[in-house]
Amino acid sequence: MESQLPSKPMPSTPGPSKPGALSSFVRFVVCGGGVGLLAGAAVPLLATAMPWALANALITVASTLLCTELHALFTFGTGRRAGLRRHLQSAGSATAAYLVTTAAMLILHAVQPSPSLLREQAVYLTASGLAGIGRFLVLRLFVFAERKKGATATATAPVQPRAGLSADALSTGPQRATYAPMVPSVA
Repeated sequence: MESQLPSKPMPSTPGPSKPGALSSFVRFVVCGGGVGLLAGAAVPLLATAMPWALANALITVASTLLCTELHALFTFGTGRRAGLRRHLQSAGSATAAYLVTTAAMLILHAVQPSPSLLREQAVYLTASGLAGIGRFLVLRLFVFAERKKGATATATAPVQPRAGLSADALSTGPQRATYAPMVPSVA
């Protein structure tokens, strides 16, 4: 006769859940767009006290730092502030987005030396939108992706039941998706 241990009660209030892809994207656009609008207004104001290029550089650094914190806490719901690694990776993705939009404008001016303002805006906004989607994917899939410690070591190890538990007890409830058949140990 198999003995079964009583199941542990589930916590009544689960921890904060991570937002889905669509929700994260909307938050990404709101945070990035909001900070972008503020930065756009701040550069000319700061440029009254210093050269425009310096004002732009300072506001770009500040807005990238602010966006990274907002993305860590709000957009991707990590539950903690962004560390140095995430700030550097985010700055790298922002630099890549800058290079994409700059390249698009340089190509436009090489192909058409005097484009209309409407064409310049269309090319810039299209490149900016594509770079933004790329940046969102990089941030979601790499920078703010949840990393499990020892994930590679545990992914290949067979699941061994604890003494006194039957296979039926292991295959019930939320564990079903992660249950692996018992495999004899080679060691």
